[in-house]
Amino acid sequence: MPEIQIRPTIASDLIRLMGFDHSVSSESVWQLELRRDAGQSTAIFREVRLPRSISVSYPRNPFSLADDWSKRSMMYTALIDQDLVGYVSLIERGMDATVHVTDLVVNAANRRQGVASALMGAAQDWASGRSHRRIILEMQSKNLPAIRLSQKFGYEFCGYNDQYYLTQDVALFFVKSLK
Repeated sequence: MPEIQIRPTIASDLIRLMGFDHSVSSESVWQLELRRDAGQSTAIFREVRLPRSISVSYPRNPFSLADDWSKRSMMYTALIDQDLVGYVSLIERGMDATVHVTDLVVNAANRRQGVASALMGAAQDWASGRSHRRIILEMQSKNLPAIRLSQKFGYEFCGYNDQYYLTQDVALFFVKSLK
């Protein structure tokens, strides 16, 4: 495994980060089934294996990263041998002592090398160091690698929003208590 360095993102990183391949390949999806009966609604997610791998587009415009990064509470960049290989952006939310991971991206050529794990570790350390009680990770229901990563780190499924992304993809939310 290569040595991964994590540092706060700086303005000069943004052009290169925007140029990353933000898409992901997935062999399975979490399929949402909504049932509405008299007096109750039920949402069921089940993992469905696809007949072939699909490419999942990133739900945000990566070129707006330069406009949005200054609105983030923290943003970390991962490097291997001085090359930028990934980033994570975090937003502190209000009175509930919660940090939201809004972006977790690893350049396609550097996936499966521990970069996302290193970025998540840095995000959790930052949130803990600021006395936050929990951290929430959001992802598309089609992004099985991100779902697996959140489960690996001990995050629990805590909800969804089928109107969250402009792409009309279902957003899944996973939470982890930090204290």
